[in-house]
Parts: sequence; structure tokens; C-alpha cells
Amino acid sequence: MSGDEQLLAIDAGTGSARAVLFSAGGEQVGISQREYFHLPQPGVDGSRVFDTTGNWELIAGCVRTVLAETGTDASAIKAVAATSLREGMVLYDAGGREIWACPNSDGRAGAESAELVRSGLAQEIYDQAGDWVSITSPPRFRWIARHQPDVFAQVAHVGMIGDWIVNRLSGAFVTDPSLGSSSGMFDISRRDWSDRIVEICGLDRGVLPPVVDPGTVVGEVTGAAATQTGLRAGTPVVVGGGDTQLALLGLGVSEPGRFTIVGGTYWQHTAIVGEPLIDPEGRLKTACHAARDRWMIEGVGFYSGLVMRWFRDAFCELEAAEAQRDHADVYELLERKAATRPPGSNGVVGLFSNLMQSNHWVHAAPGFVGFDVEDPPRAGRIECFRAIEEAAAYVSRGHLEFIADVTGTEPREVVLCGGASSGQLWPQIVADTLGLPVRIPVVRESTALGAALCAGVGAGLYDDAAAVARSLTRFARTVEPESDAHQEYDRLYRQWVALYPRALKMTAAGALRPLWRAAGT
Repeated sequence: MSGDEQLLAIDAGTGSARAVLFSAGGEQVGISQREYFHLPQPGVDGSRVFDTTGNWELIAGCVRTVLAETGTDASAIKAVAATSLREGMVLYDAGGREIWACPNSDGRAGAESAELVRSGLAQEIYDQAGDWVSITSPPRFRWIARHQPDVFAQVAHVGMIGDWIVNRLSGAFVTDPSLGSSSGMFDISRRDWSDRIVEICGLDRGVLPPVVDPGTVVGEVTGAAATQTGLRAGTPVVVGGGDTQLALLGLGVSEPGRFTIVGGTYWQHTAIVGEPLIDPEGRLKTACHAARDRWMIEGVGFYSGLVMRWFRDAFCELEAAEAQRDHADVYELLERKAATRPPGSNGVVGLFSNLMQSNHWVHAAPGFVGFDVEDPPRAGRIECFRAIEEAAAYVSRGHLEFIADVTGTEPREVVLCGGASSGQLWPQIVADTLGLPVRIPVVRESTALGAALCAGVGAGLYDDAAAVARSLTRFARTVEPESDAHQEYDRLYRQWVALYPRALKMTAAGALRPLWRAAGT
């Protein structure tokens, strides 16, 4: 491999898009990232729209920026691969034009989901696809057929959001098992589309893309995409996969028995299994891993990272100004301040994500409780900031317990990657709450690295992405749990577990709006 050979990963996450450039040796060369939001469709309750036009402009801008900032000549890029949030989908007409798109948080199809539940079809889908109908495609297609029949009649191609990036770059319509299975339309045991679920959706099998393995070259960067992104026309376009699965691939995690937290906008708590193991209690979801003959069982911390971004933007203008003045990162500044507070944040408790219950997933109204109004210095925004980090760690512990119950394995350590691993305090809180060592990889953009490894396979630089990942994986540090803090967090976790259902009752009574409610609940 030449030292000037580079690989590009494009990652469309829930809260931001990024372009990340890697050397052929797996070292991160540069990154450009832009935040975005998925706005509701006016007049459609529960809806969220994925803006294909605006978001492609953001993605193309990220690619141009990372090339410019690193001084990279486009000819050095040997291949490009894409990854994205899962469950979101893009629909096209016969001319290949996008006619409908949504992210994973779209919840408009509540009535259709409820119908699937009542009929027993939701359970049939779960048993075969590994995920409940709350955020997957079957009820959404039924909603479109009912409310936008003109759109439904035009559907000629279906894809997930990572597939859409591949299409924008090359014109190809294709998916892989990790992204395709997030649609809820797969028979995950076969790692392919389920004819039965496609029938339930009311679709023709011909609108679904072929399923190929990650690392497969499916086309070249077109002239139009080259103009938009600054890439060289003819650059190989390679299939990547789902964000969490590629994060695991980037960490070298393809064998059963390891517990991993991908800490981004959502926190994905995962374990790899050697068979399509489905939780009989319907709490977790199962999807195809990017590696062959492997599956991923998962519990999701809903909006655990987004809550932090909200708090930063809504309440931390003083810290933002201080960080800007000192040329510092606002999160680093807030963590330094929060580290001076004790476990439990002086009694302030954050109520945000619920533990996952895939077949009935409802979250309490977001908020904080437990302020001591007679002692403002001990009950302010710094306590709230720490309480957000603690709430995410409690959700991690709950999901670890779920996964251990289903798989019959007890983890001895946890790998934490993504934005949440960048700080000092949050990994320590996770370690103390779980009572386990937390390992932080050198490359925290593990999802993008996984996509880059797929690009490397497609470019002929590697034979096997998983094997290369295992050889490349390096850990920057291991965060050990502190005994006294773990004992205190053990008590605080049980307090949170008892408190959350009480908060949920107020939401269920209609007194408050939930953080998020799955369609059909």
C-alpha cells in the first residue's frame, strides 16, 4: 500500500453528517462535520422528514471541506463508502428521483402500527425481522398507501439512507444486510428480504434493491457527483452498511461475547451473536451484522447524545462564550466543572431515555427533578449537565442487563466509542455505573473507520475488513471503575429505575408530552 493512498467514509448520522478521510493504514487524516435536524411535515402528527436536497448539500460540503482542509488531491482517494443511521428510508420514482424520505425517528404511522399489533402481524414481523414495527418500514408503507396513494403508486425503488448516499454518488440502487435488515423487512436468518413481510407492506418485490456484502464495488462517482463533492469522477463507490454495525467492524468486533456502546445521538448498546437470537420478551432488537454469519443484538438509549446537544444550546451560553474566549471545547469545559460535583449531582436526577421495550417503547416527558431550591450553588446547570451523563449511564446499565439475560453471557469490560468517549467524565461515570472497565479506542470515529475499511476492500487494498480491523484496533486508555463511586451508583441506579415509571405515569395520563413515543403505542 502506498502512503498516499486514502479512503473516504461518508456518514449520515441522526444529528449530523460527516466526511472522514483515512489513510490506507487506518489513521484518521481529517474530518468535516455539519449538524442538521429532521423537521416535521406540517400538519402530520409524529412525522419527521429527511431532507434529501438539503442534506445532500451538507454532505457534499463536508466532502469538499475535508479535501480542502487536508490538502488532499481527489486522485489520492482510492474508494468511497457510505454509512448511515438505520431504519430511515428513501423512496424513488421510475426516473430515480427521490419522492419520499424519513429518518428513524419518524412516528407518523401510529394507527398503522397499532393495526399490525392487533392483527398479530407485528409479532410475525418481529419473529422474522428481529425488530418491532414502531420505527421500521412496514407501517410506514401502509401509511403512505393510505394517506399519499399517489406517492405509493410511483414507488419504483426503495432504499435506506446509507443506500441513498451510494445512489447519489453512483446512481446504483443496492443495500447490504446490516442496513437492509434495519427496514424490518428482512428475514434475518437468511440475511435477505422476506417475501412475507414485503407482501404485508403491499409492495412489489421488484422495487427492492439487491443485497450485496459490505465492501462490494457497485459503481463509480458520476460526473455530477464529482462536481458537487470535489471527488474524482470514476472513483469506486463501495457498499458500507449500518452505522452501529460498521462501528463494531471498525473496532474489530465481529466475534460473540463483547459488549460495546456506540455513544452518539442515540446510544447503541450491543453484543455480537453467532445466530439470529431474538429476545422472547420483546425488549431488544436484532439485526444482521456487517460480518457474514454474525448478528447484532441491541438496546438503544433514545436521544442520549441529542439531549446533551439540546442542553448545550439551550442553557450553556455562558460556558459557550467562555470556551470561545479560551479557544476551548464547550463540552470539555462543562465536564471539568461537572467533575467537581459528586455522584448523584447533589440530588438532581435527569429523566430522558427509557430502557428499551421494543414492542411498547414510550419515554417519559424529559426533565430534571430533585432540585434543592434553598441551595442554588448546589442545584444549577452544572448539576443538570452531570445528571444528563448519569441518566445515559443508567440506560447503559439496564441494557447491559437485558443483553446478558438474553445471551447468557456476562461482560467483563465495555468498549465505548463515538462522541461520548471523547471526554473524561462521561466514560468514568459509565465505568462507575456499570462496575466494569471501559476501553476507549484511539479512533473514536469507529463508524467512519468501518466504512473506510469497506472502501479499502472494494479498492483492493484489503482482503478482509474484519481481519484488518482487528490488526488496526488500538485503545487510547482504559477507564477503571472506582469502588466507592460504583457502590453509590448502584444505589442511584436503583433509585432511577424506581423513579422512571412514576414519571412515565404522568406522561401516560396525558399531562405531559413524552420525549418520544413509538408508533403504535
